[in-house]
Amino acid sequence: MGVEMESKEELLQELSDAIVSCKKDRVIDAVNKAKEVMEPSEIIEKGLSAGMTQVGILFERGKLFLPHVMMAADAMTAGVKILEAEMPAETQTKKLGVIVNGTVEGDVHDIGKSIVSTMLQSAGFEVHDIGRDVPIRDFIEKAKEVNADMIGLSALMTTTLQGQKDVIELLKEEGLRDKIKVMVGGAPATQAWADKIGADCYAENASEAVAKAKELLVRK
Repeated sequence: MGVEMESKEELLQELSDAIVSCKKDRVIDAVNKAKEVMEPSEIIEKGLSAGMTQVGILFERGKLFLPHVMMAADAMTAGVKILEAEMPAETQTKKLGVIVNGTVEGDVHDIGKSIVSTMLQSAGFEVHDIGRDVPIRDFIEKAKEVNADMIGLSALMTTTLQGQKDVIELLKEEGLRDKIKVMVGGAPATQAWADKIGADCYAENASEAVAKAKELLVRK
């Protein structure tokens, strides 16, 4: 049993390291090896997602750059696809919740939001990433279209923070505020700001976004 546990830990580390290496081949090899002894959900949550969290941290510290992050996300998607193909259909369709995620109007920052989308998706949420510089009404329309449980709003500039408040106000006007949770994030956002505008939660990074989304949506 001890040997098996040790090998599992090693495999999870290998999966995480493969993501950090940003090399798709390494990720695919690690996934194929791990799936012989582990459940797909464990591989995604404790291996691939752990690696993606590390990539996010390294990016924030200036140790990795945008092309690396995109390559890592691409590699992770390839790994998840292999696992999805082997998961029973009912497992694939069972989602934790539906989230619309985007960067508010006037703000062209994309990377942090993209990492959050990837991590949420890997954790089992159905994520509709509608990009950057998204008009306020588009968030609402998309949320209605996909019957979203949550809207994620990223803003990386102080001048665009107001967009997060505007989305919440529009949700109220449309009579949807009690049906759709709102998560805010981005460099200038804070818990105090989230409280002030009436958001349901604030996430400082991608890992926290996953934890908060699970807290709000899974325990219904």
